[in-house]
Amino acid sequence: MAEKQQRSIYQKSVNFLWRGFLVGLAFLIIYVVFVSVNFLYLFGSSPGLEKLENPSSEIASELYTADGLLIGKYFTENRSPVPYAKISPILIKALVATEDVRFYQHSGIDPQALGSVFYFTLRGEKRGGSTITQQLAKNLYKTRTDDSQGALGHIPVLNTLISKTKEWTLAVQLERNYTKEEILTMYLNTVDFGSNSYGIKVAAKTFFSTSPDSLKPEEAAMMVGLVNAPSRYSPKFNPKNALAKRNFVIDKMAKYRIVTKAAADSLKALPITLKYKVEKHYEGPATYFKGAVNDFVKKWCEEENKKAGYEKYDIYTSGLKIYTTIDSRMQALAEAAVEEKMRDLQKKFYRHWKGKNPWTDEKHNEIPNFIQTIAQRTEYYHKLKKLYGNDQAKINKLMNTPRKMTVFTWQGEKDTTLSPLDSLRHYKHFLHAGMMTMDPFTGQIKTWVGGINFKYFKYDHVRQAKRQAGSTFKPFVYLTALDNGYSPCDRIRDQRITIKYVENGKPMEWQPDNVTRSYTGINMTLRQAMARSVNSVTAQLTEQVGWDKVAQYAHKLGITTPLQAVPSIGLGSGGDVSVYDMVSAYATFVNNGFRSDPMFVTRIEDRNGNVIHQFSPKQKKVISEETAFLMVHMLKGGMEEPGGTSQALWEYDLWKNGNEIGGKTGTTSNYSDGWYMGITRDLVSGVWVGGEDRSIHFRTSSTGEGSKTALPIYGLFMEKLYKEKELGYKMGRFPKPTVKIRKDYYCPTPRYSAPKTDSVSTDQLLEKLNDSLPEGI
Repeated sequence: MAEKQQRSIYQKSVNFLWRGFLVGLAFLIIYVVFVSVNFLYLFGSSPGLEKLENPSSEIASELYTADGLLIGKYFTENRSPVPYAKISPILIKALVATEDVRFYQHSGIDPQALGSVFYFTLRGEKRGGSTITQQLAKNLYKTRTDDSQGALGHIPVLNTLISKTKEWTLAVQLERNYTKEEILTMYLNTVDFGSNSYGIKVAAKTFFSTSPDSLKPEEAAMMVGLVNAPSRYSPKFNPKNALAKRNFVIDKMAKYRIVTKAAADSLKALPITLKYKVEKHYEGPATYFKGAVNDFVKKWCEEENKKAGYEKYDIYTSGLKIYTTIDSRMQALAEAAVEEKMRDLQKKFYRHWKGKNPWTDEKHNEIPNFIQTIAQRTEYYHKLKKLYGNDQAKINKLMNTPRKMTVFTWQGEKDTTLSPLDSLRHYKHFLHAGMMTMDPFTGQIKTWVGGINFKYFKYDHVRQAKRQAGSTFKPFVYLTALDNGYSPCDRIRDQRITIKYVENGKPMEWQPDNVTRSYTGINMTLRQAMARSVNSVTAQLTEQVGWDKVAQYAHKLGITTPLQAVPSIGLGSGGDVSVYDMVSAYATFVNNGFRSDPMFVTRIEDRNGNVIHQFSPKQKKVISEETAFLMVHMLKGGMEEPGGTSQALWEYDLWKNGNEIGGKTGTTSNYSDGWYMGITRDLVSGVWVGGEDRSIHFRTSSTGEGSKTALPIYGLFMEKLYKEKELGYKMGRFPKPTVKIRKDYYCPTPRYSAPKTDSVSTDQLLEKLNDSLPEGI
């Protein structure tokens, strides 16, 4: 009886345990299902089947030139994937030995590692039990972000358990879908190594300036040491911790016979030798151009996403490969020309203003409190204002307190001590420049130099900046005339005139002056007048064709900014324009009357190299081929007509094989802006030079005209370009017209001495300053 009773008790115990096991198993299954489906939004979202089968991480989009050079990236996480074959085997072995020694034996979860976690936790020691596959799941699917947390995810301990559950289930599914090599590759391509380097390719370049397949054993060990705590073990910012961690990894490599004990001892004795450089968005060539491409591609992504109905592409995360129109070799020549000429021009500017500040009013008097007024627009001033409110004395004290800083100079970066106001004074002395070159037939932009140094001056003077064009706007007047019955050989007398007009209902008068305040009385051809940039003739022609019509033609050719239809529009005072628009407009003359939209990008590929969009040139016929030919002929007059304002180009090695160049100089009042627009049979370029503020400028025609500031940059660039034979740009004449030219255009002007100028009138001309004075700051 007792034996039977004992058997009954035993059976009940077994049944109880079995039921408990089944209940626990059922609970576990239900719990896992609830976590997977985010039951009642309690557990947070988990990746769906599509994401599991096609996992993707944030990958930087890459920017390439037309000749295939990588010139930049756009990213939130700087990551570029690399295949398994391009990863050093010793790096793989070191990673497995340190992070997951049973990686090749388990199926995503390592029971032995989990058991050791519980054991060491009971002993009060913190140990990790995550496999490489679990870490990959966490990195790939962001299991611990706010987006993946449900209502229960905000409860301490429970949130960790839920995250771990997701990582376990995801790890098992990853192991089912991918090989061990694929998992290791994905892991090393997704992990954060610190210093804004995500993935082994970027990390190897950032810390050692090498590739993942070329890492030395001691370098591979350091990289493995970074994967769990990149800040704590950063060799740049915590070198002692980094060395200890690297040596720990090397010991693991020795323990599992990846290297011998003797080799490990030798490796541990080596110092960490870095070639550290953090990659940034706007490094390398064409820095300002990258900003324009960024805006263009972001807009394209928005349009594509709108079509798709979801976020299909993102310039910072989708790993797009963006192929641009820029030619890296031409860009280098343009940047070199701008740097060389602006360096020399800055020296002249310092000598020109020796002992004085260059910010002056219309009467050449220094503007009082100029720097203080500018300072109030700065971000630093706004921060101080937010902190100290109306305590102006405190703000002024801080604005005048010197501090250590590094500043830009044309002799290189300089470490110095300046107050914020003194720093502003230093930077306001600099002249700036913008230059763009375009293929007139395709619209492809070949060079884009937006300023003198992107690191210190972010403002883009190609497209972002807009300034008065001075005499470079005059060709739109002559275009309007030629397209409406006039010919290059028609004549208008150079004489003083008074133009009467009505503005806002009031009768007005305007008497345009030539810059010399003298008038030759010559009955000039239109070609000669444009070549010599004669204001009186341009003003009369503007009145005859209609200033409103001039504005219409300028817009027709590609000027996008608002223009005032006023009598002085032909002299460039009708509104501000950009170098970008001016190059686009002038290109119409070379392209037989077709306006080509400037083109940044030729194609975009996805992260796998598949072409997802091919961009084609966009053109529109806006003037007749005859008119376009005649305008090219007019622009050649700057070199061919007596007194032509482009003739400083004779100083450059540009005149072989009957080479022809057309162009137009431009200068605005007080010499605030210097321009040069140049055309050849292949290319159109525009150059602007001036101060950051219009009140900062030269004071004399001998130093401040566009022929002295902007034209030399163009001349040097073209000289360099023609010497680079592999680029394929050869000297030669403009092509002959393919249509019959009905208007007279051959009317050469007899040679005689004539003043050359490209400026509108100023109130007075100052005497030349002595260029032999020592250089300024």
